[in-house]
Order: sequence, then structure tokens, then C-alpha cells
Amino acid sequence: MKQNLRNPETGPSATGAGRVSDVGPQIDAGSPESKASGPSHAIGVTLLTGGGDRPYVFGLTTELISKGVALDLIGSNELDGPEFHDKPGLNFLNLRGDQRPDATFSKKILRVSAYYLKLIHYAARAKPRVFHILWNNKFETLDRTLLMLYYRVLGKRVVLTAHNVNAGKRDSKDTFLNRLTLRIQYRLSDHIFVHTEQMKRELVQEFGVQLVRITVIPFGINNAVPNTVLTASEAKQRLSIRDGERVILFFGRIRPSKGLEYLITAFRQIGARYDRYRLIIAGQPDNSENYWNTIRDSIREDVQTGRILLRTEFIPDDQTEVYFKAADVLVLPYRHIYQSGVLFLGHSFGLPVLAADVGSLKDEIVEGNTGFVFRSEDPVALATTIERYFASDLFVNLGSQRQEIIDFATERHSWDVVGKMTMRVYAALFPRKTEGGLADRDAPSVSPSN
Repeated sequence: MKQNLRNPETGPSATGAGRVSDVGPQIDAGSPESKASGPSHAIGVTLLTGGGDRPYVFGLTTELISKGVALDLIGSNELDGPEFHDKPGLNFLNLRGDQRPDATFSKKILRVSAYYLKLIHYAARAKPRVFHILWNNKFETLDRTLLMLYYRVLGKRVVLTAHNVNAGKRDSKDTFLNRLTLRIQYRLSDHIFVHTEQMKRELVQEFGVQLVRITVIPFGINNAVPNTVLTASEAKQRLSIRDGERVILFFGRIRPSKGLEYLITAFRQIGARYDRYRLIIAGQPDNSENYWNTIRDSIREDVQTGRILLRTEFIPDDQTEVYFKAADVLVLPYRHIYQSGVLFLGHSFGLPVLAADVGSLKDEIVEGNTGFVFRSEDPVALATTIERYFASDLFVNLGSQRQEIIDFATERHSWDVVGKMTMRVYAALFPRKTEGGLADRDAPSVSPSN
């Protein structure tokens, strides 16, 4: 298996990741954009998180400060933790505070208003000249337009990570206003990170973004969710799963674009022939009440009999590994997707993935070695692929293959590579000056090949 997984055609160099060999020049530690106390932290950056996506924030933050970036990390209660405090070069600012969804409407309005006031005040006084946006906040129209203009008026260089080029299109909720505000944000950004070549093409073709302002970076492998010595057998016992049962996992936010209904239909087709399959659905419905109510009603009997183990809530990091270790396979039955953090979370636990052929998911699957690909929105094809997987050597040898998958994914989606590519973009925003005052010709430029 290792020989197949190490195929250079599917490794980092296939996406350009392997071409990064250095971090490029750094900004003088004595300049205003530096916020660190020592010369080792030479670039000052504000990382705007939107208050969520803790695994990605942790991975990127840890890598950047290890490479000499002084970070102001704008976070929330959800992100706050000891790992973001007392680290040289890292200043955690909990401007967002509480984001619990069970608050009253008036309280939500007050806390969001307070957050935007704090953010506006912070930006006016912030020393870092690079503002890197990982996620927008709740009022995306405001973030994409007025906030972006405000940052530019303040003289900030804005870098944006577009995890979804157009989430409205993905969720079948696209509007003229959505596309207009996206176009404004993309136009006002100095540079944009995406995770796939397909996303890069969509930015160019649908939003007119210049190739020179786009860099494709890997989606960093999970290094935030704990991975302890818990064994697969122990994880199954915790979930009351019997030996010999074949466990299928659906994990993450539940919304129509995720295609959960196709997995449920496929699961029932298999269950009509075999009684040893179990399905775990672990995740929180995401602004899709009608969709979720329909699914919940349809699986009520399966939940009562125990064939489907249901946990519809946010899964804390310290409880995540039990689901991935109890499972024999992770299924992504998506209808529309750009890229999936759940896929890389699964691979970080060495769990094979069955993925629909949408977006760039198939590019991350090595057939028969890390998983299988099936036709989207086709429960018959999915049922066939599930049975194919459980008849494969990958499943038969899963105990030994898990580490192979972990090693492959870690190499292909290294945070070190992500950090180096990100540093090159930061440095290119501030070319070094020669003694004559001209821009240093040796300063790196961000080219379309990135």
C-alpha cells in the first residue's frame, strides 16, 4: 500500500505544494507591522477567524508562530483555550465572546453589535498591517463590503482564505446580492487562498479574480482534535457496538448539500440483506430545520431499534475520536462541496473514506488504498460502493492500514507546507527595499503556478 500512496502523481507536488522550499524574505522586526518583543517574530499579522473552525485555526496559528509570525488572533469562547495563551508571538483577543445558539434574539443582536464595535475599534489601533480573514462573521454582507473597505482605508493588506468560493451556490441559495458582495470582497482582497485548482478556476471565471492574486494551498491535516491511545475496540464498546458489526460514519454539520438522505437510503438497501451494519450520524443541523425534520422522522424507527446511532449536536474535540475510531469507514454522500475538512479529519485517524464524485473530493481518494469514490446523488451506487469496501483488502487489513493512511495524509497535507506558502504571500505583500529605495528584485512574487 505504501508504494501506491507515495505515487508522486498524487503527492503534494501535483498541486504545486512541493515547490515551496523557503519562506521568502521577512519584514524588518523594527517596522510598525511587527508586534513581537523579539527579532524572531518579523511579520505581524491579524488572523480573523469568525469565531469558529477550531481545528483549522489551531493548525495554521501553531505553524505560523513557529515560522516567526507575530499573530493577533481574533477569537471567541469557542476558540479560547490554554494552547492560545502564553505563547511567544501569539496574542489571543476574545472579541467575539459567547456564540451559543440558545440565546434570546435580543441578546444575539446585542452581542453581535458589541463584537463589531470591538472589531472596528481594534482595527483602528492594530499594529499588524496584514489582516488575514479565515472566515467572515454572521453578517457576511457587512463583512464583504463595509468592513473590507474599512480595512483598506486603514492601510491594511487583506489576505482571504476562501474555504468556499460561493457557499450560496453550493447550498442552492445563490442570489444577485450574494454574488455581488462576494465579487466586492474578492476585488478588495490583496490575495486569496483556496484549497483546490477547481476553486481557483471558479474564482477566475465567475468572479474575475486575476490568477496572480490566487494561491492554491493544501487543507492542513487535523492536529487539534486529540488522538489518544484509545483503540478501535474500546471505542466501539463505549458506543455499545458489538464485535463484528460493520460501522458506517456520517460526521459534521447537517444540511441539504451534504446528501445525508442518500446515505440513509443506501444503508437501508444493505440492511435489507444484512443485519450487521450500523450507521452513526454525529453532527449538528445547520440552518436547515425542515430538511432535518424530514430526515429525523424517516429514521425514527431505525434509531429506536439501535441500527442508527444518532447524536445531533456539536461534537466537542475531546469526544470526536471515539466516533472515528469506532467507525470502519467514513461516508461523504455530498451533493455539492468545494472541499471537506471532515475528509481530512477522517484521514488523520486513519479512517478510509467513501466520497461522492463532487468538487475535488475524488482527488483526495486513492482507490482501494484510502477509500473509494461513487456517483453523487445515487443511493444504489453508494450501497454498491459500501459493499465493495467491506469486501476489499482495505477493510480486511484495516488494523494495519490505518497508519498508512495517516502517514500519507500527513505528508500530502502538511501544515509545514501550508505555513511556507502562506509566509511567501505575506512577504510578497511587502517587497524589501534596496539601499537605493527600489523594490528588491529578489523578493518573491506570487505567480499563477502557486
